[in-house]
Amino acid sequence: MSANHTRSILITGGAGFIGSHVVRLFVNKYPDYRIVNLDKLTYAGNLANLKDIEDKPNYVFVKADICDLEAVRKVIREYSIDGVIHLAAESHVDRSIVDPFTFARTNVLGTLTLLQAAREFWEPEGWDGKRFYHISTDEVYGALELTRPEGDPAGNECGGGPFGDTFFTEESKYQPHSPYSAAKASSDHFVRAYHDTYGMPTIVTNCSNNYGPYQFPEKLIPLFINNIRQRRPLPVYGKGENVRDWLYVEDHARAIDMIFHKGEVAQTYNIGGFNEWRNIDLIKVLIRTVDRLLGRPEGADDDLITYVTDRKGHDMRYAIDSSKLKRELGWEPSLQFAEGIEKTVRWYLQNGDWLDNVTSGEYLRYYEDMYKGR
Repeated sequence: MSANHTRSILITGGAGFIGSHVVRLFVNKYPDYRIVNLDKLTYAGNLANLKDIEDKPNYVFVKADICDLEAVRKVIREYSIDGVIHLAAESHVDRSIVDPFTFARTNVLGTLTLLQAAREFWEPEGWDGKRFYHISTDEVYGALELTRPEGDPAGNECGGGPFGDTFFTEESKYQPHSPYSAAKASSDHFVRAYHDTYGMPTIVTNCSNNYGPYQFPEKLIPLFINNIRQRRPLPVYGKGENVRDWLYVEDHARAIDMIFHKGEVAQTYNIGGFNEWRNIDLIKVLIRTVDRLLGRPEGADDDLITYVTDRKGHDMRYAIDSSKLKRELGWEPSLQFAEGIEKTVRWYLQNGDWLDNVTSGEYLRYYEDMYKGR
């Protein structure tokens, strides 16, 4: 390690949505760390997400595939990596239904490759000062019961949520229902197995849905913001009754920072926003916000809502209990949802060139294939 750097951290998937926010936070907050961003630059990876920090002296980008063991070994040895924050993954459920093999390769084999390469480098000199932090999803837990379909704020007063009485906790059983969540569940198990078998200092976190700037517009919020601004149809699965817990991406990045530095080895931490929304209600908020910011009558684009055939295995409700993280490390979301949505919509509307760039070519073919015939 260079004498100028106190730590050398490998962040995988750092050109993606969540990864770029984590890279930016670490590069700016820890100038004495060397931050190595390893990304294959698939369709969802975009170096334009990191233009503001690409020339920082403590930042290095390496284009490589996490499934390439020799390439990963080389990066870990060349940069004397002592910490890994693993975000690289195929993450879109709809794509996993069409192509489960790619999800198994990247999310399972890729994670195993990173674990093995790190183990080979770290184990001979001991585990002190090392850490492998694996970022996962709440979808590994399956689905929660939707006991209050219309939502009732009074549910919060009874220890539950507005749409149900239960939450995912760190003790919840794994019950993945999609190829994506099955692959992530398997990767979680490999991370824990490397701790239990070899003593590797690992941590796993499971997070709820993220939103914010730089998210690839196959995901609900940027997809619908883009479609509303262009007055294109808004494809809503089923009746839009599925419930998700939403967290602003910069709050997630703060949690990752805190857990990486202060979290207990071999522990799991859930990261959530305590912020449940039915899809249809969220979509109407997006319509009103985009319309207002574009000078249109609020709700003028409600007629863009188009109900389409629901996808198979569509989990009804996700809700994360992140009280362990608050109790042990003091983290909680800092941004109220109304403020977060306002910031997010403004960012996409002010960065139309970014949206237009990432929604050309392959994206258009994918979009047409995904929603045709529905």
